[in-house]
Amino acid sequence: MTAGTLRLTAAQAMVRHLAAQRVEGADGQPAPYFAGCWAIFGHGNVAGLGEALQASQDALPTYRAHNEQAMAHAAIAFAKQARRRRAMVCTTSIGPGATNMVTAAALAHVNRLPVLFLPGDVYATRRPDPVLQQIEDFGDGTVSANDCFRPVSRYFDRLTRPEQILDALPKAMAVLTDPAACGAVTLAFCQDVQAEAWDYPEDFFAPRLWRFRRPPADPFDLADLVVRIRAARRPLIIAGGGVLYAGAETLLADLAAATGVPVAETQAGKGALPWDHPSNLGAVGVTGTGVANAAASEADLVIGIGTRLQDFTTGSRALFRGAARTLVQVNVSAHDAAKQGAVGVVGDAGAVLAALAPLLAGWRVPAEWTQVLAAPARAWEEAWQAATAAPRGDAEALPTDAQVLGAVWRQVGEDAVVVCAAGGLPGELHKLWRVRRPGGYHVEYGYSCMGYEIAGGLGVKMAEPARDVHVVVGDGSYLMMNSEIATAVMLGLKLTITVLDNRGYGCINRLQRATGGAPFNNLLADARHAALPVIDFAAHAASLGAAARKVADIAGLEAALAEARSGTGVHVIVIDTDPAVSTAAGGAWWDVAVPEVSDRAAVRQARAAYDEKTKDQR
Repeated sequence: MTAGTLRLTAAQAMVRHLAAQRVEGADGQPAPYFAGCWAIFGHGNVAGLGEALQASQDALPTYRAHNEQAMAHAAIAFAKQARRRRAMVCTTSIGPGATNMVTAAALAHVNRLPVLFLPGDVYATRRPDPVLQQIEDFGDGTVSANDCFRPVSRYFDRLTRPEQILDALPKAMAVLTDPAACGAVTLAFCQDVQAEAWDYPEDFFAPRLWRFRRPPADPFDLADLVVRIRAARRPLIIAGGGVLYAGAETLLADLAAATGVPVAETQAGKGALPWDHPSNLGAVGVTGTGVANAAASEADLVIGIGTRLQDFTTGSRALFRGAARTLVQVNVSAHDAAKQGAVGVVGDAGAVLAALAPLLAGWRVPAEWTQVLAAPARAWEEAWQAATAAPRGDAEALPTDAQVLGAVWRQVGEDAVVVCAAGGLPGELHKLWRVRRPGGYHVEYGYSCMGYEIAGGLGVKMAEPARDVHVVVGDGSYLMMNSEIATAVMLGLKLTITVLDNRGYGCINRLQRATGGAPFNNLLADARHAALPVIDFAAHAASLGAAARKVADIAGLEAALAEARSGTGVHVIVIDTDPAVSTAAGGAWWDVAVPEVSDRAAVRQARAAYDEKTKDQR
C-alpha cells in the first residue's frame, strides 16, 4: 500500500464511498444521500458486500426484507416521498435474487426515481464457471442474468475489476442526482471482484456534496410562453410530478392565485395544490374530475408543467384536441418537453414558475373562463359528495371503493399520506382523494405495478416517519406481495393498511366487460376452479405480526380507522367491497384496443364505438 491510499476490497471501498456522499438536508446542513441499503444475501454478495455492509452499519444502515422486488419498491417509494433528494441501495445475489428486482428497476425507470441496484454477478475470472445460478448464453460469453437490467436502467455497468468503481460510482451518482436523467442505476458486481483488494486513493472516500441543478428556461422560450399566456382566453395548467420534485408547490399556488389560471393534476402531480385552492380543478384525464376534463376539452392553451403526458393524462391523446389549441410542455427533460408536438420549454418547473410570476404581474384570465367552469365545478362537487358518502340504503349491499376511500379520508389526519398502486383504486383516488398537504398523495401509476402498495408504504414511512401512512390495497395486489408487513413489524414502524376484498381483479373485470368481453379469469368465480377459496386476510396479516380485523361495513371501518390512528404498529383492516361498481362521474376515454372480429355481438359493438373514438385522437 502506497502513501495516501487505503487497501480495501472493492466491496469495502464501494460501501465507504457510498456512505460519504452528501446532499443538503432539510436544515441546510449536509446529510447522507443514501439513507441505507436493502439487502437479501446469497452466495453472490454475502461474502463481499455482506462483509462490507456489516462493518459499516453506522454509516450506511442495512435493512433486511423478505422479497427482493418488495425491498426495491420500498427503496423507490422512499426516494419518491423524499422528492428525489435522497435514495437507497438494493443488493442481492446473482440469479433469481437479481432478476426479482428487474420489475422494480422498470418502475423506477418509468417514474424517473433514483435507486442504486447492486446485484451480484458471475465470476469475472470465469475460473469456476458455470457458478450456481449462472445464466449461460450459448452465443455470447459476456452475458449474465443482470443484462436484463440494461433496458430499464438509466445507467448500467458491470464491474469486472476492483479499480473500476473509481469511474463507475461517480457516474452513478451523476445520474441519480440529475433532474432529467434520474432513474435506476445498476452496477452488476462480479462476486469475485467484490472480494478483491486494491489500493484506493484516500480522497475517494472524502465526503462529497451533490447539488441538485434547477436549470432555467431559455429566455426566448420563456418570453414566447408569456406571450401565449397573455393572449389566451381559456388557459389551463396541467401540474405533473415535476412540480413536486422541484419543490414548487408554493410557486404554483401563488401564480394560480394571482392569475386565476385553473390547474388540473396528473397522478404524479396530485397534491401540487391543496384540494381547496380556488384554482384546483382536481384530477385530469381518464381518471379525471368532470370539471378538470371540461376545462381540458375547452382550453385554448394547455400548459403541462413537469408531466410526461402519459395516456391516462391525455385521454389517449383525445382530450387535448382541436386545431385552435396550443400545447406547451414545461419540463426539465427535453425528451418530455417535445412530446405530442408541444411547444417545448426546457427548464426546472420551479425555475420557470418563479420566472413567470413577475412577467405575468397584473394579468388575469378573462372572467368568462371562470364562469364557463363554474357549472361543471358545482356538478363535480355534488358527484364527489354522492360517491364518497357513507351508504344509507340497502344494508346488505357491499360498499363501493369510493365509499371506502371516503371513510378513510374522513378519518385520516391533516398530515397523513395515502399510498396505493395499480387496479381500480388509483383511479378512484385520483378522482376523489382530497390532498390536504403536499406529499399526502403517493400513488405509483407510472408503471401501475401491483404489489407496490405495502412495500411502498414501508418506504414512505421511512422517508417521513412523523406522518401517518395509510395504504389502501385490493385483495389481488395484497396476495401478490404482502411480506413486508412482517418487515414493518420488525422495524417497529406504524402503518395502517386497508384491504378491499372484491374477490378478484375487479378493475380488469370491469374493463373486460366494457370492451364487450365475457367475464373470464379475473374474478375468482369466473376463473377455472374446483372450489372457491375463502381467504381470511385478517388472520393472514395477524400471522405476520399485524393487529388485524375484518369489518362488516363503512361504520365499522371508520371505527377501526379511528382506533388505528391512536394506536401503534401495523394495523390491517379488511372490508368486502363490490367489484362491479366504480365512480361513473368524470373520466375520459382510454384507448384499449378491441378485437376487429369476434363471435360476440358485444365485442363487435364495442369495436364500432372504439373506431369512432379513435377519430378524436390528436
